[in-house]
Amino acid sequence: MPWRQPPTKALAAELSVSQRTVQRWLKGQGAPKPAAAKKVEQQVRAKWQPTVKQRVHREAEKRGFMLHMSGTFGYSSAAGSTDDPRPRTITQKMPGSVAHRLYAARDAKAGQAEQERILAEGLREHYFKDNGHRAAGLDVELNDISWMDVEGL
Repeated sequence: MPWRQPPTKALAAELSVSQRTVQRWLKGQGAPKPAAAKKVEQQVRAKWQPTVKQRVHREAEKRGFMLHMSGTFGYSSAAGSTDDPRPRTITQKMPGSVAHRLYAARDAKAGQAEQERILAEGLREHYFKDNGHRAAGLDVELNDISWMDVEGL
């Protein structure tokens, strides 16, 4: 859905300025006074930001998201391999199902530990096990996150 400018008449009424004043602001001819600018910011936060967040939420669940992170992972795996925790820097495309689980945990007010568990499970399946193509008996635990960046979530 493309972004639409708000009706200038309604915005002008909310800001107690003329419709023409709002039209000039939108054309870049002048700027609102600090009090009016604060009202505009409040309106954007109240009316348009939730719509943008909903769109990002839907897209993440539909298309997935890109996870960039550095952390320490613990492992339990088959005999003959080490289970020692190791630092890793990972960039991995995560599917929409992981985004769905993360949003559900957030909405249920789950703590950080639960969200980290969801990330660890997602990384286990999609990064370490390569979607079931290797490391069948591997279990992964996220022990520490040094840094993390998420695109599309």
